[in-house]
Amino acid sequence: MNIRNIKEICSMKIIPLKEGNFSASKTKDFTLLTEENFDKTGGIKMSVQPFLIITENDYILLDAGIGWKNESGKTVVSEILERENIRPEQITKLLLSHLHKDHIEGAVKLTENGFEAAFPNAQIYIQKRELDFAVENKGNPSFDFDLLEKLIKLPNITWMNEDQGKITDEISYEVVGGHTPFMQVFWVRDNEETVFYGADDLPQASYLKYHLAYKSDFDGRKAMELRLRWEKEAKENNWKILLYHDLDQTVIEI
Repeated sequence: MNIRNIKEICSMKIIPLKEGNFSASKTKDFTLLTEENFDKTGGIKMSVQPFLIITENDYILLDAGIGWKNESGKTVVSEILERENIRPEQITKLLLSHLHKDHIEGAVKLTENGFEAAFPNAQIYIQKRELDFAVENKGNPSFDFDLLEKLIKLPNITWMNEDQGKITDEISYEVVGGHTPFMQVFWVRDNEETVFYGADDLPQASYLKYHLAYKSDFDGRKAMELRLRWEKEAKENNWKILLYHDLDQTVIEI
């Protein structure tokens, strides 16, 4: 299988918002990896990398990261946006694949007036059944329940209940399960190009090389079967695949 790392997307602009490479412990505490500690830190090594897709009609944020801050106290995501001359207010849609802490914490920020949306003009899309699952699993370290309570109180939330559908003519989604019972994936299509975001069912390029059922998934076998399906469709339709947790790569084409 030949995988190409895609740097530029022609008509759609894709901006990886990489917060860094991290080690995640069993209790889902994240430690930033550096040259000094890379080989000394245990846990699962992964990047945390939301994506911004700019189309003719929208600024679309795919998941929100963990809100990691640099030494000055500024979030890494806001720094990247600033370098791209993009303001948080310009984001029109925030699409959440699932509600694990490393995918939602960057959606909320603490201000003098309390907790507010980090992207104040963005419509936030959340799968309602994913929230119900989270609420039923209090104590699961993958969720930050204090933060989750603040997130669901934000304005501009669209609660999603269907198994699949379209958000706009450009954006479609499907509830596929796998990593979590009601995780959803997204396609963005614009000018005959298709970008696919498989979130934690397809978080790293190696998941396409080694067809395994991972114990870290709610239903590892289903996630594996989904990857096989997507690999075939990606080849046939020239998808660009976004990789949220890959240490080295961002966007690939099979």
